[in-house]
Amino acid sequence: MQRLERLRLNIQKCYLGNQQAIDKLIICLLARGHMLIEDVPGVGKTMLATALARSLDCSMARLQMTPDMLPSDVLGVTVWDQRKSEFIFKPGPIFTNILLADEINRTTPRTQSALLEAMNEAQVSIDGHTRKLLQPFIVIATQNPFEFEGTYFLPESQLDRFLMRISLGYPSPEDESRILTLDPSRTSLAELGPVLTAEELITLQSQVQELKIDQTLVDYVVQIANATRRHEQIQTGVSPRGALALVHAAKAAALVSGRDYVVPEDITANVVPVFAHRVIPKTYSHDADGVAASRIMQRVLETVPAPV
Repeated sequence: MQRLERLRLNIQKCYLGNQQAIDKLIICLLARGHMLIEDVPGVGKTMLATALARSLDCSMARLQMTPDMLPSDVLGVTVWDQRKSEFIFKPGPIFTNILLADEINRTTPRTQSALLEAMNEAQVSIDGHTRKLLQPFIVIATQNPFEFEGTYFLPESQLDRFLMRISLGYPSPEDESRILTLDPSRTSLAELGPVLTAEELITLQSQVQELKIDQTLVDYVVQIANATRRHEQIQTGVSPRGALALVHAAKAAALVSGRDYVVPEDITANVVPVFAHRVIPKTYSHDADGVAASRIMQRVLETVPAPV
């Protein structure tokens, strides 16, 4: 679609690395999901997230997650107003369209858990009141490897709220040469403007939701999910919520490709980023880059024949 191509090209003005990551981020956005980008520092995680945020005519807030951050720093706090003689609520940065949570695993699990309800239900409960978040709402979180000093594990319940987890990797020599020459973080990013309004994005998200998927492909997703539950190297397989997330991602991938129907490739291309962080291998370790889980998921996918 022309609007999505315009969005992709706008992001490419700043982010010169892994181009597949741009498509995954757009798919995640259209599927009303949240994205976890993890890799070593300096490969463009924040650049990619910021470029997407600035390409949308939406409100954005950036949180630099630190060990001393409290849940109220994310959600907001109720304070006493002496002049009005009443309690008033001061909303936190989560009341925005795009929340960039930088280095999410540097803050404590208590603060990480403040995001759970927001990411799952687009609302937060504070002091006995339920407050709806803005629409559209997406969390883009970046994460450093757990081997780095000062990091905390993301619990499985937190990981499950992310539609996708991707790793950017190092850029190719050609791309790295362009980065060194153009220095986009100091030039292009500052000049980047929105190319898609919030209303256009909501319309595209509604189109994804209404897109039909053939029953044979639904059964294919179920077969892959069941295969994770029976695999000898997996302790805990994908839940029905994870299977539903793959269907949403496949529909969004079809729309990005300009189709109003899902094909098997829309599913297979998104199995690893959607499922890998949702399975727990029997030889479990908190591998930040998800290499072990990704390899297992790739082997699982090869055992399930795709429909013709």
